[in-house]
Amino acid sequence: MRGWLRQDGRKGIRNIVVVAYLVECAHHVARAVAERHDGGDVHLIGFPGCYPNTYAQAMMERLCCHPNVGAVLLVSLGCESFARNRLLEVVRASGRPASLLVIQEEGGTRSTIARGREWVAQTLPTLAAMPTVPLKPADLVVGTICGGSDGTSGLTANPAIGRAFDRLIAAGAAGIFEETGELIGCEGHMAARAVTPELGAEIVATVDKAARYYTTLGHGSFAVGNADGGLTTQEEKSMGAYAKSGASPIAGLLKPGDLPPGGGLYLLDVVPDGEVRFGFPNIADNAEIVELMACGAQVILFSTGRGSVVGSAISPVIKVCANPDTWRRLPEDMDIDAGRILEGHADLDTVGAEIAALVEAVASGERTCSEALGHQEFILTYKSFSPAGPACLPRRA
Repeated sequence: MRGWLRQDGRKGIRNIVVVAYLVECAHHVARAVAERHDGGDVHLIGFPGCYPNTYAQAMMERLCCHPNVGAVLLVSLGCESFARNRLLEVVRASGRPASLLVIQEEGGTRSTIARGREWVAQTLPTLAAMPTVPLKPADLVVGTICGGSDGTSGLTANPAIGRAFDRLIAAGAAGIFEETGELIGCEGHMAARAVTPELGAEIVATVDKAARYYTTLGHGSFAVGNADGGLTTQEEKSMGAYAKSGASPIAGLLKPGDLPPGGGLYLLDVVPDGEVRFGFPNIADNAEIVELMACGAQVILFSTGRGSVVGSAISPVIKVCANPDTWRRLPEDMDIDAGRILEGHADLDTVGAEIAALVEAVASGERTCSEALGHQEFILTYKSFSPAGPACLPRRA
């Protein structure tokens, strides 16, 4: 494996240009800049809100300095409240080429698009000329999520991802699993795997917070499509989601934007702190993918039974298909056929090894199905988090 060394010591498995809009009013211009560039990867991300939010600011700073990002173009309308100059300074301080276009100062839509396209075209050859360095499993942060789950997810794809996590973590990688709102009922099991009793207590408190949050909203993280796909209860869905974590000790509890301090298994808290202010904790699976990336994940393992087809900007998404019927219906969108387990053609260890091997292949440049199809979904909304306490990342000898 080879990757691109960043100034902070992390290594990227991709070397993309990010075009980031800083308010919805700049979205169209940024999208026009990002489109139609040959000879390199150009990805569009952004924050739609006009009003400031500490979480969104921190997320954009982490994402624009993600190890898979080689250069950044910021696109601002000019009158939004986003701290655009601060973001520009953070990106430049990371050693990446970065520029800022303010539409109200550039003469409007056409002139800003032209300036932006010119900057991207000039930057791509610089990234293409950057040397690569050796990449080992200990350089990898791998995230996992499930979406479009059905009755097969917890039997095949999720536990196979857990086996892959165990392999990757044993080799020195960091693995991050999340969906605390879909782990209700599993908090005791996770606490028993925590490396310290204090971390175990934090894990229990985090899942309790998620349960209170959903109770206040009057719903759980259980969609109509889950029931149509054969899932019967929140507990059943939670057990399936939990299977993605594998069997490694849980080394820490992260909040969005926290970076794992080393290899090992980490739980990501995705439910906001404080009173319910912004509605749904995550309005779609891609919101959680964004939070995994903000924690440094260079690649995402996505388990699906019903057949989610989304990918992501910045980090490649590997689709692990739980249901053999879905695999046969959507073969171009799926990377790994875990449904073979259900039909007796493979076991969990075999598929887990295939997933781990594909992670390494993708880290070496192989394109995932979602990448090949051009998927670059991205969602960032308002949230609020308090800093993680000292028990969440206990020091290890």
